Amino acid sequence: MLTALAEATEWGQVYILSALSKYTPKDSREAEAIVDRVTPRLNHANSAVVLGATKVILFYVDVIAQTNKDKARELMKKLRAPLVTLLSKEPEIQYVALRNLNLIVQRHKGLLGTNLKVFFCKYYDPVYVKMEKLELLIMLAADKTIDQVLLEFKEYAQKVDVEFVRKSVRGIGRLAIKNPSASEKCVHVLLDLIKTTQANYVVQEAIVVLKDIFRKYPNKYESIIGTLCDRLDNLDEAEAKAAMIWIIGEYADRIANADELLSVWVESFHDEDTQVQLQLLTATVKLFLQKPSEPSSQTLVQDILKRVTTAVDNPDLRDRGFLYWRLLHDAPNEAKRVVLADKPLLDDQSDLLEPTLRDELLHHLSTLASVYHRPPRAFVPKLKNISRPTLDTTLPTNTVKKPSGAPPPPPPPPPSSLPPPPSNLSPPWTPPGVPPPPPPPPPPPCPPPPLTSPLLGLLPVFPPPPPPP
Repeated sequence: MLTALAEATEWGQVYILSALSKYTPKDSREAEAIVDRVTPRLNHANSAVVLGATKVILFYVDVIAQTNKDKARELMKKLRAPLVTLLSKEPEIQYVALRNLNLIVQRHKGLLGTNLKVFFCKYYDPVYVKMEKLELLIMLAADKTIDQVLLEFKEYAQKVDVEFVRKSVRGIGRLAIKNPSASEKCVHVLLDLIKTTQANYVVQEAIVVLKDIFRKYPNKYESIIGTLCDRLDNLDEAEAKAAMIWIIGEYADRIANADELLSVWVESFHDEDTQVQLQLLTATVKLFLQKPSEPSSQTLVQDILKRVTTAVDNPDLRDRGFLYWRLLHDAPNEAKRVVLADKPLLDDQSDLLEPTLRDELLHHLSTLASVYHRPPRAFVPKLKNISRPTLDTTLPTNTVKKPSGAPPPPPPPPPSSLPPPPSNLSPPWTPPGVPPPPPPPPPPPCPPPPLTSPLLGLLPVFPPPPPPP
């Protein structure tokens, strides 16, 4: 196969390289010999041959590294230029190369070095190529290159393509979460975008990512909350509203007019999205627990609990309202410990695959599996075990093949005048033609709990649940 590799056509070389990637060498010496014959294919004009040679080298480099780490390091450096060269081809080939590079970089972090300019988006790149370049820039950004990447992302956030702009703003937030040393720089870039941009979707995306930054670095960037509150009128998307409400509820003790800010959304509570309603309910309870003596917070929590438990049909929202109500009434100290508990810190792993899946996909480089980032069994069905109906009016029944000497099966019983009752229905069974009995009357609705309580004169004493009908 190695002898025929240089003389084969492009298709033949692809098949030979695919076969070599499935071969397990006996030792590192044999692996080096194979890699030496495959390395010249990295300079081939056909991108499929280049990716096939890359797959073979990546598969054998682990075997070589066991005895000769310098050789393995040299081979990884040889892969850098051919892979980067693929980004100068047609957009479709660029996309395939970027998807494969995404897999390779997850396993070999330092493969592409610190030269990230080749991944900067050009004005004529299609959107799907730009999106993949953004993902790679986020993955490859380090302390030495973070300033350069942030400048690019800030420029991207001022473009006209809405989808690309949103992805760029979210990328700034992911960089802040991924690189703690650069988080302050990322926050300043987001604040500049909020203050200078006129596009509402940029402001809203910035608020969403700032909420995640607050989760990652609690009690560090509270000074910017005032700037965020000044842009409340620009919020018209559910995700942005929910993020801003979370920020207000989380830092309600440090925002003087937190009750006024939340009351604006409470007035339009029934017109908001479910995501906003859930976040508003939790934020109001947080406000009451942090400022229990203020009449405004008492009135606000009483108002929203009454709305949620009496005038809402969503079971998730209603159940959460009853949970908070009972918790505040029966165990106010526990309510503070539960609702105001420390949140788990965020960690940006959204761009990484599970290691087992990643290693499996690396064996499928230059195939559809490496483009979809899914194993072949996930999108190629096995057709040999699928039974298909014929053109007959009746479908064939499953029959069990009997041995030649077995007695014939007994004849089926004669049909009865009435069909047997279904086995999955409980008695009494009604024969056909007989009208069914009327359904039982519905149970009386449970009256809403009274809004009186010995606890601060606010929270109600819940009545016991009604007996089952």
